[in-house]
This record gives sequence, C-alpha cells and structure tokens, in this order.
Amino acid sequence: DKTGTLTANQMTARALYMAMKNYLCEDPSIHLADFIKTLDGGASSESMDILTTLLSVNTMDETFLTLNGNDIAGTSGNPTEVALLTLVHQSGQDYEEIRNTTRGRSNVGDLAKHLGEGKQFQFSSARKMMSWAVPLPEGGGYRLYTKGAAEVVLGRCVQQMDTTGSSVELDSQQLVTLNGIAESYARRGMRTLGLAYRDLPEGVDFEQLSSTVKNTDGTEAFEAETELVFVGVVGIEDPLRKEVPFAIEQCYEAGIDVRLVTGDSPNTAVSIAYQAGILRDHHFKSVDDEKVATNLKENVLMEGKAFRSKVYKVDANGEKEFDQAVFDNIWPHLRVLARSSPDDKLTLAHGLNQSTLFTEKERCQELQTNNNITIFPDRQVVAMTGDGTNDAPALKRADIGFAMGVAGTQIAKDAADIILLDDNFASIVTAAKWGRNVYCSIQKFLQFQLTVNIAAVVTALTGAFAYQKSPLAAIQLLWVNLLMDSLASLALASEPPVDALLKKPPVNRTQHMITKRMWANMLGQAVYQIVAVMTLLFKGPDIFGFEAGHIVEDELDENSVHYTLIFNAFVWMQLFNEVNCRNLKGEFNVFAGIEKNPIFLSILVATSVLQVLIVEFGSIAFHVAEDGLSGKYWAISLALGAGSLPVQQVINVMYIIGQKVKFARHEKKTKKNANLTTRQA
Repeated sequence: DKTGTLTANQMTARALYMAMKNYLCEDPSIHLADFIKTLDGGASSESMDILTTLLSVNTMDETFLTLNGNDIAGTSGNPTEVALLTLVHQSGQDYEEIRNTTRGRSNVGDLAKHLGEGKQFQFSSARKMMSWAVPLPEGGGYRLYTKGAAEVVLGRCVQQMDTTGSSVELDSQQLVTLNGIAESYARRGMRTLGLAYRDLPEGVDFEQLSSTVKNTDGTEAFEAETELVFVGVVGIEDPLRKEVPFAIEQCYEAGIDVRLVTGDSPNTAVSIAYQAGILRDHHFKSVDDEKVATNLKENVLMEGKAFRSKVYKVDANGEKEFDQAVFDNIWPHLRVLARSSPDDKLTLAHGLNQSTLFTEKERCQELQTNNNITIFPDRQVVAMTGDGTNDAPALKRADIGFAMGVAGTQIAKDAADIILLDDNFASIVTAAKWGRNVYCSIQKFLQFQLTVNIAAVVTALTGAFAYQKSPLAAIQLLWVNLLMDSLASLALASEPPVDALLKKPPVNRTQHMITKRMWANMLGQAVYQIVAVMTLLFKGPDIFGFEAGHIVEDELDENSVHYTLIFNAFVWMQLFNEVNCRNLKGEFNVFAGIEKNPIFLSILVATSVLQVLIVEFGSIAFHVAEDGLSGKYWAISLALGAGSLPVQQVINVMYIIGQKVKFARHEKKTKKNANLTTRQA
C-alpha cells in the first residue's frame, strides 16, 4: 500500500484546474486556497461557490475537521476528503454550514426530515467515483455532484464550467488538454481527482443504467453519472515519508523485494515509486526521458484491469480461472500495480505463494543475466500491507499480513499477523530485523547447548566405561544443563538486533537451522573440550600429583580434587565458549558489541560468581572438594576455559581454508567437464 505506509498520510491539495485556469501552488508555505485568490485576480465567486458546495456536499459525514477558532486542530476520516474539506475551510467557507443548509444532504434541524430526498452513490472500486444528488434550491429537479478518478470523470464530461460558473461545450481538443493537465499533476506525484456536476430533471430514475457508458470493471454505469459538467481537477499531494527511501534500500540489501500496489493513476504511482526507490533507472526504457509510465519497460508497471485480464483466463464454462504460468511470466518484472483493487492484492499474494519459478534454474539464470532479476531459491515468502476491510483476504492469504494500527479497520487488524502502530513502512524493516534476530538467537543458543551436550555426554560415558563412575556428578550436570544453560539462553536471546542482520540474504524455507558453519563451531569446540577433559581425567594425577578421583571417592569416600578440577575446567570452558556463541558466521572479533548488551554481561558475571561459590563452598551440595581448589588449579581451570577463544580462531581459519579448497576442487572439476564436452563435440 502507498497511502499512509510509504507516504505520511497527510494529504494536502496543491493544485487545481478550474474555470479554464491552472492553479499550481509550488510554494509549500502557501495554501492552495490563498494561491487561488492571488493568481490573476483570483477565481470568480460563482465558480468558487460551485466548487466549495460540491466538496462540502459530496464528502462523507465521517470525515470532519476539528477547529480551534479558525485553526485546524485535528482531522478525522478519509485523508483525501480531509484535504478537500481543508481547501473549503481555507477558502473562507464553512463546509458544515453548507452541508446543514442543503436540502437532501442536511441531517440536522428542520431540513433533516428532507434527507431522504437526496441520493447518495457511494464510492466503489468498480466505478472509481462517488456522487451525491440533492434537490435544486429553486425546485424542479436535482443537482448531482460527483468526484472520482480524473480520467474516469473526464471521460464522462460533455460540458465544462467557465469563469462565470456557467456551463459551456467541451470539445475533444479541450478534453485532451484537461487530460494532459491531470497527467502533469500525476507526474508530480499527486493524486488527481476529477470534479463535476449534472442537473437532472424531476422524477429522474437514479437506478437507471446506461447502455453506452461502462464502469472501469466493464459493468454498466449509472445514467445519472454520465453527460457531466466538468468543474475541475484537483491535485492532492501526500508527501513521501522521509525515512522510506533508506528503509527500502535496507530491504533490497536484506534480499526483500518491494512492490507498490496502489489505486492511484499510473503516473502518480511511478512518481512515488521512483522517489521511494522501488523503481530505478534501469526499469525505464530511456534514462534521459521523463520518468513516466509510458517510459517503463514491459510489465514493470501494470494497471489492475490489464493485470486481471492477463492472469485470469476464461474456461469452457465461462468462469475465470487463475493462470499461474502467465502470472510467473509477469511477477518477476512487476514493480508497480496502479489503479488496483483489493482483489488484485489477493491475486498477487496467491500467485506468489503458489509460484514454483525457482525450480526452473535455466529461466532464473536468464532473468539474472538479461534483466538483473534475482529469484529467491525457494518458495516466495510474501508480506502484504493493508488497511481496509476489503484487504482482509489478502492479509490472510499472505505469509505475513501487516495491518495499519492508525488507519486500519478492525477487520483488517483481525486478519493480520502484525499491526503497525505508526502505519510506517520503516517499521516493517524493524520487524524484519527483529525477526531475523530471534532466529539468530535460537541458533546461538542451539550452538551453545549442543556443544555442552556433546562434551558432557562423551565425558560421562568415557568415565563410566573406564572407571564405572562419571567424573561429573549428577548434581553438577544438573547445574550445567538446567541452571547455567537456562541463564545462557537468556543471555544469548538478549542480543539486540543490529543493522548487519539486514545485509544478509534471507533464510530459505528448506534450510536447516543448524548450518555447516555452526556444526564446525560446535564440533571444533566439543573436540577441544573433550580433549582437555580426557587429558585431566587420565593424565591429571600424573601431571599434577594428586590422587585419582575414582580412587579417592571409592576407597576414602571423599570428594576429590581431581574431579573437582575437571568440573571447574569444564564449566569455565562453557562460560568462555558462551562468548564465542554470540557469533554464527565465524567472526574473528568475538567481543564486538558485547558492551551494548548489559544483560549478557550481567548473566555472564553472575554465572561466574556462582561457579566460584559452588567450587569453594559447595562441598556437600555440589560434590566438590571440601576445601575447594587452590590457586594453582584455579589458574589451570581459567586457562583451559580461556583456551576456547583461540580455539575458535583456529576453527574459523580452518573452515575458511576448507571452503577455499572445496571451491578450487569444484572449479577444477567444472573445467575438466567442460574440456571433455568440447572434445566430444
């Protein structure tokens, strides 16, 4: 979605073509209403009265301005209508007074009983317009006020309003000029609305359908909404959020592709998409020409109607059927979908979810070579934003549905997985960063926990086989596996997300959580720990001169210094390896960013202090030597623990060398196969 997500959702009328004058206000410090008053003597009072009445009558009651004196203190309702009512207010008119004094529109006072005399044609995506008919003040008929997509309204106009407020003929050449003005507004990134009216006779049938004029979806239009008198085209600007271009650039670095789906005209959509960075120079046929829809390469931009006509085919029974093959030809190129309907979002979510284009390796390579398009090597993960009730099916169908917390309806929020409290696209990037951080935190803990388990199991089994007694007592294993690992999981899960997470490619759906690099880290550290413990277990008494642990505990029924040293060294190797486990990709600086995580540091210190207390004072409870360990054995324990740090550096270097050897062998094999193929040819 564009409005409110990529843009600030603070729509402001910045341009108006009315009564054969073009009012284009380029100074943001000047209100459009003030600009109209100053340009060439200003618009006539007659034309302004028609304009302000049209805008006041043909807007919803749910849209209103909150005034503090003559200043606008707040707004509510549809942002586009807010911009129009703001234009009325800044023109010196009271939109509420106009509504409340218009028969067939007023729902207050004596006129409320005549509300049923008016006729409202609600906005629909099929018609792309909204109208409201009210009785003429002098009686004898109705005046229908309408607003809608500029090209739709202009296509139904046969007359136009002149400077005196009267209607004059509108010839084909003038119609071309008006469409050109609307396009010029759109190229500036403005949403363009056409404004018109029609006087209808008394007794008109509002439900009568036209046999010649069609709506945008091909259905028959209401006869009352044809043969209109053109009043004007208003250009409404919704500025791009300043943080959006950088956020979209972050998405591309993270392997997240961004597509724009909007109800705006093609040129408006192109302008916004180009400013945001969704469209780049290489998407245009000519970089030097104007950045408009007609300058885009094939299928980069599509209108909703054309999109639907291509991806749906009619079967033998006359029913529409989704054509996945055609969709797969379109979606890699599609960047902007303009003049779209909520159903188009559902079609996109469904088609992307079902696409198996990634399995066609040659085609993916061709897209990469010819169009610089990279296809994710797994089923697409689709995230969709939406705020309206009609967006709910698409939000539900997408893998991740983002609803707008401010502008979104309750139905949209209920259908979504995540609610953006600030309706800001940059928050989606934050969500992606936190999601990746959670995944990495799980990997970090698994890397730590499995290393502990491998070393502990081998140690316990070896001791049991050799001496029918594990060097690690049950209570010590309980401390290692339950208490210390629980704290370690909390420490590793508290790592704050960093921007570096967004510079990595996304994880495939089928990719194992434990990567090859993690296996290298785990097995390398486990081997080091096992070698260290086995050395202490079998050679410790000879090296350090104390009695073997199994002899002391079996014959003297005392807790041995030997097994206490093994337990202490084992725990300290885990504590130092906990620092290593903060990294998953073989980073050499294992301490990078550690100062930014006070929770990790606090838990590491707390666990270390507890280990000291256990060894020195936990004789009976934790099955350690009665007097603890001497300074000599503490130094050995800490030295073996700290050894985990250089061991990790060795693992990193060996892994890199192994990868280079593997790559070199693959290159050699590829060249050899290529030579064999050439000889056979």
